Amino acid sequence: MNLPFFIARRYLFSKKSHNIINVISAVSVAGVTVGTFGLIVVLSVFNGFEGLVTSLFNTFNPEIRITVKEGKTFHFTDELREQLMQVKGISHLTETVEENALLKYRDKQYIATIKGVDKEFEKNSRLDTMIIDGAYRLTDGETLFAIAGSGVAYYLDLRADDPLELLQVFVPQRGIKDQLSIEGQFNVETIRVSGVFSVQQEFDSKYVIVPVSFARSLLNYTDEVTAIEIGLEKNVKPADIKHAISGILGDEYQIKDRFEQQELLYSIMKTEKWAIFLILTFILILASFNVIGSISILILDKRDDIGTLSHLGSTQSLIKRIFLTEGILISTGGAVIGLITGTLVCWIQQEYGIIKLGGTGSFVIDAYPVIIEFSDVLAVFMTVLLIGFVTVWYPVHRISSGFLKINRF
Repeated sequence: MNLPFFIARRYLFSKKSHNIINVISAVSVAGVTVGTFGLIVVLSVFNGFEGLVTSLFNTFNPEIRITVKEGKTFHFTDELREQLMQVKGISHLTETVEENALLKYRDKQYIATIKGVDKEFEKNSRLDTMIIDGAYRLTDGETLFAIAGSGVAYYLDLRADDPLELLQVFVPQRGIKDQLSIEGQFNVETIRVSGVFSVQQEFDSKYVIVPVSFARSLLNYTDEVTAIEIGLEKNVKPADIKHAISGILGDEYQIKDRFEQQELLYSIMKTEKWAIFLILTFILILASFNVIGSISILILDKRDDIGTLSHLGSTQSLIKRIFLTEGILISTGGAVIGLITGTLVCWIQQEYGIIKLGGTGSFVIDAYPVIIEFSDVLAVFMTVLLIGFVTVWYPVHRISSGFLKINRF
């Protein structure tokens, strides 16, 4: 058995001559445990919220989105469709037309964005799972329907499948300026609202989904689109598909995956997570100063043992390693206990949702979301060990060097 480890283990668990040393050692382990526990729980909760937000955005955002760099629209021909569908890994694509419009329902008005989509949109999104009123229906025979965001519905007091009222959509006419009347400057269409969706506030208060034929008729378009949304097959890397699409379309188009479509949001979430990690790490460093006191007092308590070992021929290096191992055992013990308890608490929350979110219950979930990631567990464990080693090394190096010289005589 390794001699420094054997002696350090005996020192850790054996009864000391002064009870205060036992108390300080216990406080040191508890401090490291609480710090490790806090790191695991907070990082897991951040992972949970990040996963929740990502899943909500992915409900609306396509896996790949193609737009033109200059201008607003581009012509999407059958030939171009065939070229894109020949790319291995693309399962389907959706033609979309977006435009700001003035909406009028009864006596209320609201400015929102109409998004015209084709029949492939349902495959490219999971919006049908986010319907909170009415049903997901864009066409029924020759009849066209709209699906409004919950924010839009709130401001207009929309009712799904209202048999008496239709939603009026106004957009400015292109290239026509009728100075005699305001109505002459707008294209106007009416459409029935079949449902209301709720994804995320940014989408809910902005979008009304309509058939692409309705949007093109309103805007006097033929085959123009503002974007092409692409869905991928499973286990396909978006980077590979982007490269293939770029080879077909050239440099005139922007091709973005889901991360790039919401790059600022994802960057902020990552920054917040690691900022909190650093703050809690500083708190853990403060808690680890207890280890310094524990080792320092233990060295004084074991001065007779140090003298005996020194007379028996033990080197300064060996004796230093004994107390260094003692400190590492304290840090490791606290880290392991903290990791186990933190992971257990997170698992219980993940499975049973014991701790509920405050509020009126209008959020998409009612309990704190938690996701445990192995990379976080490993990062926390290595961070605690590094902090433990640094905090132990200093008192052992500074105190034992002079102390051993005294006890050799």
